[in-house]
Amino acid sequence: MGGVFSSIRGCLAFACYVINTLFWVLPIVILSPIKLIPIAATRTASSSMLDSCATAWITVNGVIERIFHPVRVHLHSDAELSPKEWYMVIANHQSWVDILILQRVLNRKIPFLKFFLKKELIFVPFLGLAWWALDFPFMRRYSTAQLRKNPKLRGKDIEVTKRACAKFKSTPVSVMNFVEGTRFKAHKHKKQNSQFSHLLKPRAGGLAFALSAMGEHIHKLVDVSIYYPEKVPSYWDYISGQVEEVHVHIRVSEIAEEMRGDYMKDREFKISFQEKLNHIWLEKDQRLEQLAQQHAATQKVS
Repeated sequence: MGGVFSSIRGCLAFACYVINTLFWVLPIVILSPIKLIPIAATRTASSSMLDSCATAWITVNGVIERIFHPVRVHLHSDAELSPKEWYMVIANHQSWVDILILQRVLNRKIPFLKFFLKKELIFVPFLGLAWWALDFPFMRRYSTAQLRKNPKLRGKDIEVTKRACAKFKSTPVSVMNFVEGTRFKAHKHKKQNSQFSHLLKPRAGGLAFALSAMGEHIHKLVDVSIYYPEKVPSYWDYISGQVEEVHVHIRVSEIAEEMRGDYMKDREFKISFQEKLNHIWLEKDQRLEQLAQQHAATQKVS
């Protein structure tokens, strides 16, 4: 009986999420042509309206969650956050549910989260246009083979992304980066021979690339650690009410000048950046282990 109830709850929640998404994507798509008007004040105003639509979409998603599949989120943080600040957000990645959790805990506390997307995604029907209208940075990465064949392409991806991020000079923004590059899986962890217990090895290039593209306009690093006590849930597990609680730890720090530089050409900077990121990842791994031990201790007491 419980399984049937979960399935019904999941289907209802999914239908509501789809309706809510369509409801807010339509005005975003309709308003998007305003951004083509070559007047800075008009573009800034339209960006603000579009971000408000996206924020409202997340807020309504939160209402749907509370109605159909409430989840206790234990927030471990004393960080001061502001929707008027510029942030680089990093997090461990285990499931697509991570994005929903991030949106829930950070919505209206910081500017609307934006992800670096592959350039090809701009051609996704409706969503591509919506992402463009919401100023998601589209980036083009060149393979090693392409760079060998045409050395002039070296650095072009950074130039393109810098131009894409120029619009963030006047409007606060939060840029999201999953540093591991893929979701954590036991077989991936084993294949990497990762030195971390709960994490894959961080890919320093992506974060360095993003910080280089954003330049001096982004000042603070928001480091989010997500821990699922029972099991890592799938999207269906989440919306069908099979996730009871999640622990989220947030740490905010200033982005040091030493973390800005030419990752592609400056070997010393590259090594230094990798070391700094590995240190951040080591602290995150210890934090996740702490949360796991605390949960185990709580289970023994109960």
